[in-house]
Amino acid sequence: MGKPPKKKNLADKVRKTKTSTEIKNNPFEVKINRKKFDILGRKSKHDVGLPGVSRSKAINKRKETLLKEYKTKDKANKFIDKRFGEYDTKMDPEEKILQRFSMERQRTQDKKDMYNLNEEEELTHYGQSLSEMEKLNDMVDSDNDADEKGVLSAELTASHFGGGGLLRRKTQGEKDNGGNQRAKSRQELIEELILKSKQEKRERQNQKEESQVLTEKLDQDWKSIQGLLAHKNAPKADRLEEEDKPKLDEYDMMVRELGFEMKAQPSEKMKTPEEVAREERERLQKLEADRLRRMMGDVVEDCTKTQAHMSADDLNDGFILDGDDKPTLAYQDGKWNINEEGAKIEGDDEEGEGESGEEESGEEESGGEEEGSGEDSHSDLDSEQESEGGEEEEEEEEKDEVPATKSQLSEEERKAQAEAAKAELPYTFKAPESYSDLKGLLQGHPADHQCIILARTQKCNHPSLAVGNKLKLQKLFGFLLEYVGELASRSPPELPTIDKMIPQLYGLCQLFPEAASKAMQTTLVDSAHRMEEVLEVKGRAAFPQLDMLIYLKITALLFPTSDFRHHVTTPALLYISQALTKCPVMSLEDVTSGLVLCCLAVEYISFSKRFCPELINFLLGVLHLAVQDKTSTGYSVVPPFRQNGKVSDLLVLSDPESSQTWSKKTLPLSATQTLTLTTDLDTDHYRLSAVATCMDLLKHCSSLYRELTSYSYIFQPITTLLSKHLPIKTYPAALQDLHGEILATISGSLTSHPLLVFQKKKPIPLKLFTPKIVEVLDYGKKRGNTKEEREKERLNHKYKKEFKGALREIRKDTRFLAREKLNEVMGRDAERKRKVKELFGSLATQEGEWKALKRRKNSRH
Repeated sequence: MGKPPKKKNLADKVRKTKTSTEIKNNPFEVKINRKKFDILGRKSKHDVGLPGVSRSKAINKRKETLLKEYKTKDKANKFIDKRFGEYDTKMDPEEKILQRFSMERQRTQDKKDMYNLNEEEELTHYGQSLSEMEKLNDMVDSDNDADEKGVLSAELTASHFGGGGLLRRKTQGEKDNGGNQRAKSRQELIEELILKSKQEKRERQNQKEESQVLTEKLDQDWKSIQGLLAHKNAPKADRLEEEDKPKLDEYDMMVRELGFEMKAQPSEKMKTPEEVAREERERLQKLEADRLRRMMGDVVEDCTKTQAHMSADDLNDGFILDGDDKPTLAYQDGKWNINEEGAKIEGDDEEGEGESGEEESGEEESGGEEEGSGEDSHSDLDSEQESEGGEEEEEEEEKDEVPATKSQLSEEERKAQAEAAKAELPYTFKAPESYSDLKGLLQGHPADHQCIILARTQKCNHPSLAVGNKLKLQKLFGFLLEYVGELASRSPPELPTIDKMIPQLYGLCQLFPEAASKAMQTTLVDSAHRMEEVLEVKGRAAFPQLDMLIYLKITALLFPTSDFRHHVTTPALLYISQALTKCPVMSLEDVTSGLVLCCLAVEYISFSKRFCPELINFLLGVLHLAVQDKTSTGYSVVPPFRQNGKVSDLLVLSDPESSQTWSKKTLPLSATQTLTLTTDLDTDHYRLSAVATCMDLLKHCSSLYRELTSYSYIFQPITTLLSKHLPIKTYPAALQDLHGEILATISGSLTSHPLLVFQKKKPIPLKLFTPKIVEVLDYGKKRGNTKEEREKERLNHKYKKEFKGALREIRKDTRFLAREKLNEVMGRDAERKRKVKELFGSLATQEGEWKALKRRKNSRH
């Protein structure tokens, strides 16, 4: 066993405490930083204290600020104690109580008690002084005596509170009479009050009846003289007085107008495209069923008028008058307006009837749905309109005659109705599965009926109605494109029919843009491959036919031409450029085809203003064909044109006198295939038309490329040709004016642009071996030369210093919080260990007691 620990003596404790006190009070350990001047606004760094005191101060400051914020970080609210002197350690408890009592007395004191020597306290109840409440100033006021507040009449007091003869005070009259009259009892007073109230009620009722009789009499007298006061029978003086009456204000007029305005009608909700397509198909199916019944000879009876369903809760406050002879009452501009509004309503009704008739006639089914043109307004058949006219006549004669039934119609009328139904177009169509099906569906019908057939086919096979309809309509675009090419290849080409087919193509392209792009790409690629094959074999190729020209025009209508790169229009523009370059001009038909391609090229580049050199070269070559003397020209032409040759005089006039009878006309598209010119005069007229078209295109290009840097270089050959070699004097006056406009446009746009040169730079000198000597005048740390530089340097130094100090403080705060968190964790662990230890101790105690109890029982047994 070890030795027991030695107990410390009291002297040792006193000695240790004394030593530590001496160290703390040692003057040589105190740090003193002296300062010479006190500067306002500057933090003092001259602290006085022992080593480590500043560190303890910083820790205490963090405990008061940072530690409190950390502990109240996740708290939703906090309790602020605002008791005076609660956290002031320098004040004694007695001082705190005395100061609080004095502040409470000062708060309760008013200015009127400033000179009050009576120190008695004023007792209150719910904030009101008891002395004021005892005065009983707020008594119940009497209804009759409004002026005497708080005073009850003697009669009221006697009736409600009694008093008898002894308690009741005598009035002045009673005192004078010496008490001869007998005092009234309580019952008599109450009876008198009841009699007075009944009498007053009866008087009020009589007065009301008299006023009502007088009012009725006055009304009757007014009705009798009202006719004499009419405006038409009134004398002129009275009329002038009425006219001199002040007019109503704008506000009053607006209020009266709003009072007579009709209430807004609830509009139907917007329908989805699927719902619209479903309703359209159902309508067409119903019309087709009616047509089939008329073909079989059955009469369509539709005489019953369906009544709209009305709910039991319907207030019927949104009705509109149907009768034409019932004018609407309105108030406008301070006057009653009856006839004008009625006429307006009648006109609106007539317009509504016309619109309903147009909807029933089915005119909206034509191809004009996309364009909105009025050419397809007569798309439905006359028999359908006749049937509608018969229905209107039946509605007019509905009161006098009974509608005709099947038994009343004659056999001839039934046959005529059946024949008319057979002549009608069907309302429902199946989507064609091949090109032959489409051709058989459209063949034999005029252009308007073909558009109706295509529109009804699209409505009956809308993609939202069935799963396979989308693929069918995608194939329909390709079939329709092929059908347009066939129409253009016919002799003569059916251009009006093609014009009416384009809206159908546009609608399908909007529904299926990818399928339309692929179909158009296939057409362009096939034509380009055929041209390349011909060029490889023969070295030259013919101009595209009319069907291909129409395909290029349709491409510009269906797809955007202003994109930088597009998967349909870009190949189409390249195809046009290749045709203008590789196809030689051998006849007037080729000139026409080339000018059509130039028009298409201008349409393609009009928005993007993309430069197309093939276009300028072709227009120059066309004008070169009209030059007579080609020996000494100041320009050169490029293929497919030749400077001299057999076909270089295609546009030279055979007779200059033919220009006198020429009138400007557009070149027909059919001239690209076959051109029939019987006389030389017709040929010269056609040549002049070609030259006019070329000059129009040239004018458009000159204004389109005005902003180009190389504008003068591009149009220099054209300027030379127009000003020196073109025989403009033999042309008509219209062409001479156009010639002058082109030259003015080109000369006005010729601006001198500087040539492109490299940017001028200072030449780099050769490296020299002679060292460069620089005199250094400032030694040591370099300072700023100017005041701004020195200020900037000072601010940078201060910023770096503050930044470092802030980082140092943040690190210290982080270490402090980490220590506090560790202390919290260690404290919780120590508390848990202590509780566990106590728990084990209590269990051990219980176990010992149980064992001792068990031993006692065993010893007894």
